[in-house]
Amino acid sequence: MIDSEERAAMEETVRGALSDAVATAGGEADADAVLAKLGWLEMLRDHPDAAVGVVFSALGATNAPSTALDDVLLSALGLEQRADRAVLLPPFAAWDAPGCIEGGRLHAEGLATSRASAARELAVVSTAGSEPWVAFVPAAAAELRPVRGVDSAGGLHAIRAPGSAGGAARLDPAAWGSAVALGRRAVAHQIAGASRAMLELACAHAKERVQFARPIARFQAVRHRLADALVAVEALEAVLDAAREAPSPDTAALAKAVAGRTARTLAGHCQQVLAGIGFTTEHPFHRFLKRTMALEGLFGSADAIALDVGRHLLAERRVPTLIEL
Repeated sequence: MIDSEERAAMEETVRGALSDAVATAGGEADADAVLAKLGWLEMLRDHPDAAVGVVFSALGATNAPSTALDDVLLSALGLEQRADRAVLLPPFAAWDAPGCIEGGRLHAEGLATSRASAARELAVVSTAGSEPWVAFVPAAAAELRPVRGVDSAGGLHAIRAPGSAGGAARLDPAAWGSAVALGRRAVAHQIAGASRAMLELACAHAKERVQFARPIARFQAVRHRLADALVAVEALEAVLDAAREAPSPDTAALAKAVAGRTARTLAGHCQQVLAGIGFTTEHPFHRFLKRTMALEGLFGSADAIALDVGRHLLAERRVPTLIEL
């Protein structure tokens, strides 16, 4: 456990290094190389909660694409973290294991970070009956297609990985649930960082844009929108703090659902404040908006998670205490 001063120093170092890399190379910044120099894997091993929060918040704030999510999932699964090993993620808006083993054959379909395009193998978590297994599929044998949707710069790939399950190894029954929980928290931190960046861009515009001989930041309607956006971001960060202090699949699901809805709230309010420029590619706002739209679907969308929680509440007829107030 690190104290608040150590965490603040870590945040300043990581954010500064990533910001400098993005300022120098723009969209071509190699965030993975920057994180490697900072000792990302050592941070993840020694202080996983702080490392995930600090690094993914910084990735969101700088809009730097990275494959750090592979390392987070490999760590949660108890597997070796290597630059040539990628993890197959569930399909968009889903969180079940992406593979299925039937009759000794592996059938898997999902998403992956840009690491998959250069990796030697894919770690594919699969179900065989009710038990989780992991199979290592040669990346060359997988069908890989870059995702060219709203966030083509994010590096996501759609993957189909059929093959033999002969070398599959059994996982701990709770391993995939732990990986999903940590992955949700990582993505939620990244969305929080991007949301905070969108708010900062809107605030800067409001101070600079002059109408009727005064900055629009002095207009009550603009202030209300920015205030609502700030409340949403602060609430998300509070939920993420609670998920770190009381880690569980339930608090991770809560954080991911709140993150998705926060991004929508920020997008609406900030785009209104930015007005016309917020709908163009001339302003950097669109990059953060697109990134949050893509991230919102990883490990379940806000709506899908809320529906799933509702089904469990109805089935179990009890309301768990997620956060002690």
